Amino acid sequence: MKTNLLTSAAVALGMGAVLALSSVGAAEAQTRLTLKSAASTSSYYVMMVQLAELIRSVSDNQIQPTVEESQGSVQNVKEAGRRPGAFLFTTPPSLIEAAREGSGAFEGDDGSLYDPIRTLFVMPFVTVHLVVDAESDVEDITDLAGHSFIAGGTGTFCEGRTRAIFEALGIVDEVEIVDVELNAAPNAIRNKRVTGYATCSSHPVPGLVELSTTVPVRILSFTDEQRETLAEADPSTGPVVISAGTYNGQEEDVHTVGLPVGAFGTAAMDDDTAYTIVKAFWEQRESLATENPWWAGVSPDMIEQMAVQLHPGAQRYYEEEGIAVPDSMK
Repeated sequence: MKTNLLTSAAVALGMGAVLALSSVGAAEAQTRLTLKSAASTSSYYVMMVQLAELIRSVSDNQIQPTVEESQGSVQNVKEAGRRPGAFLFTTPPSLIEAAREGSGAFEGDDGSLYDPIRTLFVMPFVTVHLVVDAESDVEDITDLAGHSFIAGGTGTFCEGRTRAIFEALGIVDEVEIVDVELNAAPNAIRNKRVTGYATCSSHPVPGLVELSTTVPVRILSFTDEQRETLAEADPSTGPVVISAGTYNGQEEDVHTVGLPVGAFGTAAMDDDTAYTIVKAFWEQRESLATENPWWAGVSPDMIEQMAVQLHPGAQRYYEEEGIAVPDSMK
């Protein structure tokens, strides 16, 4: 009897070990994916939440996504150069070029850190919003001279872009630029501590939608001449129209500018994961657009605007679908 008990115990232990190993194997088969875009008040954060839900569903939980808040594209690119594993982030492709060159916000960085960054798919483009207190006398961008203004979150792509706009239009030294985090901007407007602020996100921006329902604000339009000046300074800049009624109290179209944005990963992401993500995104893009119209503005043929080399898993998808990609991105 004693021998039988020992034998039974040994069998039970053996079966337990097999089950434990099976569980470990199943856990290892799952891929952990981090998605990072922008502050929680931005449209890009909402997009990341949508993408996370989509990826989890399509992969049948084999890809386990986690959405992290970010201060913006500069932080995303800097982290991409250092983070291991599957990491998906958003940024204008021009920032990746700057990172590799060690210029601008990346001055002093080792440009080779950013060599493994790869293109996955196209995101809705950035829309520059220059928002001011509607009770102020600011009707044109040049009227901001002599006023206090939050130029986007400190150290973010938006701040750099806003400063570049002011410089191109000759008012950078005349605007009192306030350095604070972007999430402080709505209260600063409410309490009239500043005249306005910049936010750079696909429209409609959730935080601005909320602000415009409680405080009268005005979104400044650029003249055709101003937009031409900005395009000359940065050819990646293009015209964007925010249709009337997008925000509370906005009775006319706003003529502003925007820049291309992409979803990128790194070479540390395995090919199958990249393929699954890219395939899921493009096959479900129309259903995403029914929930949030900003997704309707992107299509696979826009991939060439990303400029950065494709992830091999993404390239497999585009080749299967017969989508033309420049040789420079292969």
